[in-house]
Amino acid sequence: MIEASHLSRTYTRGDGTPVTALRDVSLVIAPGEFVVVRGASGSGKSSLLNILGCLDTPTSGSYRLGGENVSALSDNERSHVRSKRIGFVFQNFNLLPRATALENVELPALYTGAAPDHARARQLLEHVGLGGRADHFATELSGGEQQRVAIARALMNDPPLLLADEPTGNLDSAAGESVMQLLTSLQREGRTIVLVTHDEHVASFADREIVIRDGVVASDTRRRERGQA
Repeated sequence: MIEASHLSRTYTRGDGTPVTALRDVSLVIAPGEFVVVRGASGSGKSSLLNILGCLDTPTSGSYRLGGENVSALSDNERSHVRSKRIGFVFQNFNLLPRATALENVELPALYTGAAPDHARARQLLEHVGLGGRADHFATELSGGEQQRVAIARALMNDPPLLLADEPTGNLDSAAGESVMQLLTSLQREGRTIVLVTHDEHVASFADREIVIRDGVVASDTRRRERGQA
């Protein structure tokens, strides 16, 4: 699914000073794996997630997604890859507050130019346990419910890869546990999940943990075999 080879990413500060966020990072993630990425603030984990999500390109090295070298694609081509093959779940949910849960879930399909698929959006809300909340505005939902809507939205275009950035960071422990159980069930359906977190309990749901420190892979540890409870 994911093949990253010798990735490096250097940014330039406003004063012209170069800052290297990633240094020679190589990793392979198989289809259906649940991988957590951990690291301190500024370690480079968000830079890595941005490259894996085709939101950014490496300064050097290559990134292959499903066998395709997506790091060599144009902005428009990478946008197409994001819309069709990657679902995103964010810490702050990023829902449209004046739209209903149903309308929020439909957004990824609209971005591809497709007509709204109300039936699929409702089915996805049912799948995440929110069938009865489809017509409620985002502002009427609890944090845990909003994150479930965000997960349903990420699934709208049926992507094989889900990228989650601190998905439980703004939730209480009960809501966070529920979201992690949902992500685990999505892995069992065959999706590949890469999740960034600071939380050791959240990390315990993953098959494998990659620790990023000062822009390099400090450790890559298998927590359990895939499919093992």
